[in-house]
Amino acid sequence: MTYNVDVNWDDVAGVWCAVCDEIPLALESNSFDALIGKVKIAAHEVLELNGKMNDSIGLCFRTSHRENIA
Repeated sequence: MTYNVDVNWDDVAGVWCAVCDEIPLALESNSFDALIGKVKIAAHEVLELNGKMNDSIGLCFRTSHRENIA
């Protein structure tokens, strides 16, 4: 099973945010790379605690970038 993780930059808080309602999971970090690492660890732990961990678990990180230019 592959879980989709939405990753976005929060301008107000100045952090990257990752959310996956299916796991469930919500994390933030100042660094994109650090956030990805945190998500991998937390997703494994949450899925294991909920009895959903197996060898075919995948994470798909989805991000978008939006800027106001005017």
